[in-house]
Amino acid sequence: MAELVDALLRVNLVAGLAILAVLAARLPARWRFGPEIAYRLWAAPPLAAAATLLPLKVAKSPIHTLSHLTPAHLSPALLILWAVGFAVAAGLMWRAQASFLANARQGRAGPAVVGVIAPRVVMPTDDGRYTADERALIRAHEREHIERKDPRAGALIALFQCLAWFNPLVHLAAHVARLDQELACDAAVLRRHPKSRALYARTLLKTQLATATLPLGCYWPPRSRHPLEVRVALLGRSRRDDGLEGPLIVGAGVVSAALVAWSVQPPLPLRPQAPPIVAEEEHQGGQMSVLLVTWRVPATSSR
Repeated sequence: MAELVDALLRVNLVAGLAILAVLAARLPARWRFGPEIAYRLWAAPPLAAAATLLPLKVAKSPIHTLSHLTPAHLSPALLILWAVGFAVAAGLMWRAQASFLANARQGRAGPAVVGVIAPRVVMPTDDGRYTADERALIRAHEREHIERKDPRAGALIALFQCLAWFNPLVHLAAHVARLDQELACDAAVLRRHPKSRALYARTLLKTQLATATLPLGCYWPPRSRHPLEVRVALLGRSRRDDGLEGPLIVGAGVVSAALVAWSVQPPLPLRPQAPPIVAEEEHQGGQMSVLLVTWRVPATSSR
């Protein structure tokens, strides 16, 4: 159990550092390469965290790991506490999802994409306030989410929040990543409809903010700045990077984060060698004695 506690602490430490790096880089990346490239930066924290679980080399001498900071008798209690927190976090997300779906069935939620395996577009009953062209842009936005597999990304974000329920940086990252997801989707829609910037801005003006969270879906998160403060500001920027510079930089950064997270880990602790079993046999005549030494080779641990 100490190894599980060690892995949990290590994953959260590395994920937290990667999140801080992305938070520092997302705005410059958005300004230089656009919202879509900035959104891709969020692949770094989960990949860096996963890299800490890859197999490592065995140390040549005994070392201390993070689990040594915690008394061994506390490891089961910590795992039970983590499991309870995971169950509570998952239950709260299930409740929020059910509440959003109930509002959607009554026409009091949307526009949004709901679901993961079979995502669908949800529109409010008062969508008559939109013109036909505005409704077309809204549906184009939601279909773009589906084509980009954003609902699956949202599900992974929700899972990561449950696994790291005690890490405030993970919840902050989840909130900001969903904002960046919406901005990236806006940019993708306007790339297909470059002459509809003014109409798109008017559509956003008519769209109300969500009043409840939607763990499994795509929407503009509540308790955030109004979309017009961020989204319309980006709509006015027609500059777009079509080269490979942005994707290459982001790809190199994500891969580097994973490699660094893997390489800076301490190697697996060396298992102590078992003492030899010595058996001595002596002939009755005292002419010869035989010393038998048998070494026990411990099983190699793999991770």
